[in-house]
Amino acid sequence: MTRIWNFSAGPATLPEAVLRQAQAELLDWHGVGASIMEMSHRGQYFTEVIQTAEANLRELLAIPQNYKVLFLQGGATLQFSAVPMNLLNGRSADYVATGTWSKKAHQEAGRIGKARLAGSTEQAGQPADGFIRLPRQDELNLDPQAAYLHLCTNETIHGVEFLSEARLPQAPANVPIVADMSSHILSRPVEISRYGLIYAGAQKNIAPSGLTLVIVREDLMGHAAMNIPRLLDYKTQAENDSMLNTPTTFAIYMAGLVFQWLKAQGGLPRMAEINRKKAALLYAAIDNSQGFYTNPVAPECRSLMNIPFRLPCVEQEAEFVRASEAAGFMGLKGHKSVGGIRASLYNAMPLAGVEALARFMREFSRQHG
Repeated sequence: MTRIWNFSAGPATLPEAVLRQAQAELLDWHGVGASIMEMSHRGQYFTEVIQTAEANLRELLAIPQNYKVLFLQGGATLQFSAVPMNLLNGRSADYVATGTWSKKAHQEAGRIGKARLAGSTEQAGQPADGFIRLPRQDELNLDPQAAYLHLCTNETIHGVEFLSEARLPQAPANVPIVADMSSHILSRPVEISRYGLIYAGAQKNIAPSGLTLVIVREDLMGHAAMNIPRLLDYKTQAENDSMLNTPTTFAIYMAGLVFQWLKAQGGLPRMAEINRKKAALLYAAIDNSQGFYTNPVAPECRSLMNIPFRLPCVEQEAEFVRASEAAGFMGLKGHKSVGGIRASLYNAMPLAGVEALARFMREFSRQHG
């Protein structure tokens, strides 16, 4: 079997070494005689899996001891509701819209309580591009009494990324930053202490769909209203070691294998180096195409994980997708809300895959330009 180059935005490609290990262990995990999928989540074997996964995640991200790690369900979208349910506590929160997902998070929070739009970079009248940059500090209207400031630090659809903690908005004193990091978590080192809470759906850069990571500072727990579902209460989940109900055992197992794989690659500093190289290669293919390919995002805000681009017309974009699939590429069609083309360069995408895509792009533009 020949594996294709999978540029899907999520569920996304996984490291081949991880898939092969999971395949080898699928029927018999470590000589136990059963699959990890068949074992009790409260038994000693799965307890070993989830504890090792958490320990490796803490090591990779250098997570301080005063933060809890939760392995939850429902995807990042459920956290759009869970965050305000846990943190608002009758107050107001600030949201900055830099793309589709931060915009949706703000809308959902408004169903729970008071959620202010503290800033947006959406361009009216340009639905195809919409968001192409990050906001300047002087464009933000931040509330010094806000319960939290919410950001999506990498917008999967529009390809806009806060590339370092230095690019984050300066939140007022004592206002914690809440970050949706679904599509770039573990792609580079992160200064966890700059955030009060981080959440991420696993299906982009960690594991199969179903698992959601929440990393939350301990002092932010315990303020949820009494009438919220217990499954959405961070304090209750932490007290029950993420096992208030049956967790996504196989996805957690797979995440644990990915964490081990990341450590074997040299950790997040090494992954950051590789990811910068991959993105630079693809952006060069776009920028050096004499305008055949275009990326609208301001260069200093360009995502290293999700790279959208356009061709001269939608007919050529459709042909590009057809030709790319015939050539052994998958997942390059842009999100339905914006169209175009999008390549997602998550950790598991090797440099060779990006090199192959860049060659294909050059040949396609030569034939159709």
